[in-house]
Amino acid sequence: MLELEYLTDRSGQLKAVVIPIELWEQLFIEDDTSSEELTEAVEDYCLSKAMDEAQETPLLSRKEALAYLEA
Repeated sequence: MLELEYLTDRSGQLKAVVIPIELWEQLFIEDDTSSEELTEAVEDYCLSKAMDEAQETPLLSRKEALAYLEA
């Protein structure tokens, strides 16, 4: 899995994201890539990463989920 790095300022505010060269090359390997294709590729990558992380996250019971939402 590709890892993103987040750069923050001294106060902890997010300033930039560093992407692996593998992802950069996938996104920009073709000179004729449209902005729509680039947007779709980034969205696909982010969705894939979120789905991978979700698989590693334990599911809450109904009671736990309701308690979380009420907090």
